[in-house]
Amino acid sequence: MSISSHEVVSAAGSVPIKLWTDGVPVEPEARAQLANLAKLPFVRHWIAVMPDVHVGKGATVGSVVPTLGAIVPAAVGVDIGCGMIATRTTLTASDLPDNLNALRTEIEKAVPHGRTAVRGGRDKGSWDSPPPAAIDGWSLLIDDFRRITEKYPKLKNSNNLSHLGTLGTGNHFVEVCLDEAQHVWFMLHSGSRGIGNAIGSLFIELAKKDMRRWFINLPDQDLAYFAEGSEHFDDYVFAVEWAQAYAKMNRALMMQAVIDAARRVIGKPFEAAAEAVNCHHNYVSREHHYGENLMVTRKGAVRARKGELGIIPGSMGAKSFIVRGLGNAESFHSCSHGAGRVMSRTKARKLISVDDHVKATAHVECRKDEEVVDESPAAYKSIDAVMAAQRDLVEIVHTLRQVVCVKG
Repeated sequence: MSISSHEVVSAAGSVPIKLWTDGVPVEPEARAQLANLAKLPFVRHWIAVMPDVHVGKGATVGSVVPTLGAIVPAAVGVDIGCGMIATRTTLTASDLPDNLNALRTEIEKAVPHGRTAVRGGRDKGSWDSPPPAAIDGWSLLIDDFRRITEKYPKLKNSNNLSHLGTLGTGNHFVEVCLDEAQHVWFMLHSGSRGIGNAIGSLFIELAKKDMRRWFINLPDQDLAYFAEGSEHFDDYVFAVEWAQAYAKMNRALMMQAVIDAARRVIGKPFEAAAEAVNCHHNYVSREHHYGENLMVTRKGAVRARKGELGIIPGSMGAKSFIVRGLGNAESFHSCSHGAGRVMSRTKARKLISVDDHVKATAHVECRKDEEVVDESPAAYKSIDAVMAAQRDLVEIVHTLRQVVCVKG
């Protein structure tokens, strides 16, 4: 196996920053954010940075931050538990219809996606009447949700059950893909939806209030934290772990809906559990590294312990990868969560035309309108460069190419 090098940045009064970004551009703003993170006194050992790194709110996307005795809510973010699920089917490319529009349309009917921005208008990305599968799933989550809302009643008035089994907007997607052997895969990307956003936003603000209360000065107020033993630490950890369970169930419910939709369109019977992966890439985990029990926050990173399967999607119209972790201790057993943006959404809308997007996604049955140009491949880093930069973190098991993509 060829070994990639990683850059190490050190500064006085900070832990080192180790970047797996060889051959991949890193914005100066992202480096500045990472430098601020590295100054926090409870960050242990170093910060590991994945090749899809880019600026995020508060904490950098593509960062792996091990902490002892404290936790930074913004290092997880507001899309708590966001991640991927994929499953290989017994179908092959020849089993798919020649015209894939009907398959895309059926998936769009089965999985609520997007949202209505009009004030007072119905959110088309939520359920009017949640189906039995969502209600059954919610029954497994509701007791702990009640425990959270007893102390934080503001969270009751959130999209919780109405979003369970729904996709969302932005870079969330459902795809039908083919691997190198022409097997059909279903893959999707989503998280904890409205309730995860509400939990993340609430606790980030509570952390900022705690910093003001104790006159703690930070290099960036979004790096506000909860110290272990403080009023909100245990509440946040409990709430974030609950949101991660919600996110995992959300993906599983959507995957079943996608499988059912495909069965309505594809005449041939098939199974869809030959290989399955369901992994977070915005989350916190209790882990043991270098002789210590730590809280590890991954914001835009996937755990990649030795032998562990993960998913690294490319951008809309680019290939994606099912990977197996190599258990690299220096990365805290982590890898990237995708290609990573190279343009902000605003910049992408200015620079990428609808014609550019149509050409870039010519091989994919997907939306081709101006509302999705900020998700076009040109808005993202090269997935090939990203994979090359982390070849000592993961090995590729399957290479997938999209043939259908549903966007929110």
